[in-house]
Amino acid sequence: MEELNDTNGVSFINDQSFNNWVIVFKHSTRCSISSMALSRFESQLAALENVAKVYYLDLIKFRNISNELANFYKIEHESPQVLVVKNGICVYNASHMAIKPSTLLLSIASFKNN
Repeated sequence: MEELNDTNGVSFINDQSFNNWVIVFKHSTRCSISSMALSRFESQLAALENVAKVYYLDLIKFRNISNELANFYKIEHESPQVLVVKNGICVYNASHMAIKPSTLLLSIASFKNN
């Protein structure tokens, strides 16, 4: 999992999505729910990295990137939140306890089959 920062922000993610599935995990380091969601996410990281480029965004350090993601993909900012991006479109997003790696894998598989 690669960290998003000021040098590889929204345009980087969007460009990557034309060659790969991209998953962005937006994490608040000050939130216990976010920490639980991150732990569950990381437990399936190898499987997620087999189907997508996976990025981690520290919302406290890089709130500007989180805001740009929300504006660019026209989604409401949540924390924690996970985004799945393909071909310049956020095709799936979930927040809080709805962040489930198995659901992410299924959503990518269903899009690949369509």
